[in-house]
Amino acid sequence: MEHRVSALVHFYRFVQTERMQGVPILNPALSVEAVGFVWGDAAQTVAEGVLITPWFMSLVRLPAALEDHGGRVARKAVRDFGTERFEFIGAHDPRVGYHETCALFSLMGGFPSQAQARETAEASLALLRPAPVTTPAAEPVPARRAFFTGRRAAPGATA
Repeated sequence: MEHRVSALVHFYRFVQTERMQGVPILNPALSVEAVGFVWGDAAQTVAEGVLITPWFMSLVRLPAALEDHGGRVARKAVRDFGTERFEFIGAHDPRVGYHETCALFSLMGGFPSQAQARETAEASLALLRPAPVTTPAAEPVPARRAFFTGRRAAPGATA
């Protein structure tokens, strides 16, 4: 997954430096960054996370293998992402392959720093991904004598 996410980041950095120079919507306080990418399915076929750029922040679904666009560029599809369903739009570049995006913010001027953009991305993911269920440690069962006398037994003590 790391290689695929790295290719995604490099592609959008290229877009920033080569295609977006001088475009007034770029927030100069921000840079391209991938946040919280994990496998989005048990089969590990799609990585999911947030992509921050100086001009947008989006949920991204990135196939594990480089895929051709198959005519899916600009097509919309409703996909599961964590506990919710969103409409994603297909995108493609030969260096990244097919991937899908869902805009969280389409202009980034309201973010004064990369740290705040990252915090927003992490908070968005925390809302969408179910928290791991933790089982509390079981309290020791008191010995019968302690139960009847109202005292707690020492750990490991028996009645």
